[in-house]
Amino acid sequence: MSGGRRYHIYRLSSEAVGNRRTARPNPLLARYQPMDTTAQLAPRDPSLPGPPRDPRLERAFARIADSHLRQGNAVALLRNGDCNYPAWLDAIRSAERVIHFENFIIADDETGRTFADALIERAQAGVKVRVLYDWLGSSWRALPRFWKRLRRAGVEVRVFNPPRLTDPFWIRRDHRKVITVDGRIGFVAGLCVSNAWQSVNGSEPWRDTGLSLEGPIVADLDAAFFDSWAIAGPAFDRGELADADTIPAAGETAARVICGQPGMFRTYRFDQFVAAMAQKTLWITDAYFVATTSYVQALGEAARDGVDVRLLVPGSSDVAMLQPVVRAGYRSLIEAGIRVFEWNGPMLHAKTAVADARWARVGSTNLNLASWATNWELDVVVEDKAFGEAMEAMYLEDLANATEIVPGWQTQRRRARNLRSRRFPSRKKGGVRRLAAGALALSNSVGHAIGGSRSLTATEASSVATIGAVMLALAAAVTVFPVLVVSPIVIFLVWMGLALLVRAFRLKRRVRLRRRKLYLKRRLGRASEREVSGDEASPAE
Repeated sequence: MSGGRRYHIYRLSSEAVGNRRTARPNPLLARYQPMDTTAQLAPRDPSLPGPPRDPRLERAFARIADSHLRQGNAVALLRNGDCNYPAWLDAIRSAERVIHFENFIIADDETGRTFADALIERAQAGVKVRVLYDWLGSSWRALPRFWKRLRRAGVEVRVFNPPRLTDPFWIRRDHRKVITVDGRIGFVAGLCVSNAWQSVNGSEPWRDTGLSLEGPIVADLDAAFFDSWAIAGPAFDRGELADADTIPAAGETAARVICGQPGMFRTYRFDQFVAAMAQKTLWITDAYFVATTSYVQALGEAARDGVDVRLLVPGSSDVAMLQPVVRAGYRSLIEAGIRVFEWNGPMLHAKTAVADARWARVGSTNLNLASWATNWELDVVVEDKAFGEAMEAMYLEDLANATEIVPGWQTQRRRARNLRSRRFPSRKKGGVRRLAAGALALSNSVGHAIGGSRSLTATEASSVATIGAVMLALAAAVTVFPVLVVSPIVIFLVWMGLALLVRAFRLKRRVRLRRRKLYLKRRLGRASEREVSGDEASPAE
């Protein structure tokens, strides 16, 4: 990749999506020249200043993400498997020293075997290849013979967090999707390695987003892989990793890595902070949206303050039981002034956000507690105006293949009332802006109700009916077979009790060993003192 900025840009269809202004062309896309795989961004006018950097704001971001903002990176925006997979394979096949490959799902199918062949070829050529896969995500998709083939070829393969008697919380997963090659290029994405992201046998691939990164930020990706690898087994020599300060600049883009870990809530705090910082737009794409009340409130407060908040979610999910739960939450979002869209394709798996065309996040974190609180996740936040504009252009194209969920007239009235700021009830200061925001949201809903949209009430009714039917079915099953409820509870309690006893035994043994070492150290010290005192006394005699 050259030193300039490259972003993967897609041209919008003739139908504009933003506010249904179909007669007006999109001026943003006129700046890009379409290419087969990437588009070269027009150079920025040096006379135009970039966004000012507030040191206090930067300190806040650094504390929340627990990472530094790396300058001098080249970042490419890659859409879907037909752009991500070729870029990944090209980088792997060009490796000369080391490949780090970490993914939640690596399947034993045509796509997985293609990557396995590329990794094996490099390992046999003398390149150090490390592959880390998650037990829950990959084990039933790739049987042991798949991993044995890699190991026999010299690939170091580890499985992350398999079930163990001593760890009843094995549900915590390594959900990261990270690749680095020779410490010079890295990839972060929402894509796993499977035919689902490819056009195989005429099937439509899943919609997803990834990044290609070059520059100092690759050192942070390698450091994140080092930590994951060390959790799954003995660590390799950290001296193999390059320091970010020693990696030359590859572009002009500033970016940082957010490493999600169980109990850390880094991405959750970042998402809330960006929602509070957004001034004009906050456009979110998520595959499994089951957000907390506080996060929905943060989005609602932004919408009430005049921010254009949009949420794009799957119209059909690979986790069928989750879809009714997601749809049941639409009403609270729409009444708060958030516009909700459902993707019309087979599955929307991307996890992205862009705010004010200035901050953009791409990675593996879904907007739910499993990703925020219990999984190992990894996202990259890009702070660059041109990249943010590219993200917005891609988002608008996605909306061209989406259906907006629109409220009925009663919900419209509640939504307009909610969009009036409670902080500034007077119309003298700020009230006009917020009342205008409410009127705009109301008029958008009426306009979309005429176009390509679906009723909130109808969507909610089907979701509530599904949830109710499932609850009745569970109640009937428990009534007839109460062991279905009792058995999992008993198994979990026994497992937890045994795990705690084993842990207590290990802790006590560790204390005994430590005391034994201290005792032996003291004895050796006393013996050394006696020898020294004896040697000093000998000449005097």
